[in-house]
Amino acid sequence: MRTQTGSDRERSTGAQELTALAARLLEESGLAPRSARSVADSLVASNLLGHDSHGVRRLPGYLAAVREGLIDPGRTGRVLTRRGATAVIDGERAFGQLAAGLATDELLALCEEFAVGVVTVQNCNHVGRLGEYTGRLAEQGLVALALSNADPTVAPYGGKERRLGTNPMSWGLPRAEGRAPLVMDWATAAVAEGKLALARTRGLSVAEGLLIDASGTGSRDPDDFYRGGALLPFGGHKGYGLSVVIEIVGGLLSRAGISSMPGYEGHFGTVLIGVRIDAFVPLAEFRTQTEEFCAALARTEPSAGAEEVLVPGEPEERTRRYRRRHGIPLPQGTWEELLALKGAADGDGQDGGRPAPHGNQGDHADP
Repeated sequence: MRTQTGSDRERSTGAQELTALAARLLEESGLAPRSARSVADSLVASNLLGHDSHGVRRLPGYLAAVREGLIDPGRTGRVLTRRGATAVIDGERAFGQLAAGLATDELLALCEEFAVGVVTVQNCNHVGRLGEYTGRLAEQGLVALALSNADPTVAPYGGKERRLGTNPMSWGLPRAEGRAPLVMDWATAAVAEGKLALARTRGLSVAEGLLIDASGTGSRDPDDFYRGGALLPFGGHKGYGLSVVIEIVGGLLSRAGISSMPGYEGHFGTVLIGVRIDAFVPLAEFRTQTEEFCAALARTEPSAGAEEVLVPGEPEERTRRYRRRHGIPLPQGTWEELLALKGAADGDGQDGGRPAPHGNQGDHADP
């Protein structure tokens, strides 16, 4: 198992250049320019926030899924039904970011009319980072919740076989005007599979308690997962219980099915829920008190070994500001894949140039 830090195997570029490259590759796959830019913005926004597992490293897999007929680049999703404060989106096997974006639009409209709303997405591909959608809803004055089941990669508590997806969930809450929302976004697995894949690409071992090998023995080697092992739920039985609920609610309400049961076809059972804050308290009052609480948390004296106390969303916002100035680092292997795809799109087999140097690239990919 490799253990180098990988820092000498990374290249950096600005978000604007990276977005342009991603959009070009997506257009070549059959997406309309506007849709290609939307998916590219979503991917690069994840990179800017430091969630590289959901960034442009996903592109080779997405494009392969297009070639295999699993993603239909000519579709964008459609509203299938509306009933009271609920709606069902048919994702039409489009890029998941497009279907989830439509679901977010529909949820905003429902909350405007009914003060609450629930939207599910059927036939949905990978949507990227759930926090993108809860963050957008929070910016419009909502308390937002999103959850999704996924293909089975996680062992149940006490077991060694894959029976659950990483089954992420996200909450979004508005803070003071001009502040990025408070966004909680994580998998119910101890680590997202994408983060494990990133560690593998960078040649890194992982912490204890994240995965087991095929025999059910704990491991720090990411390769053991890809050799038939499984991820573990976070927090032992507590994360396991939460994952079970998300598997059932996300899988069944969206008709995607439970990922380890017969009939599941690999879709992501996505559910979005929104609540208008001003239906209960004035939005300004909620923002003010939330901000005061966040400030009180930040004033907490750090424990031994800690430098400061942050609230959800703040680490990502700091990373975004840093990467806007200094560029987005990617493993050399990811760069080589992207440049090979660009060379194929150019029809010349060339690498299409090298990443731009560090610096402010005037990106247009803010989350």
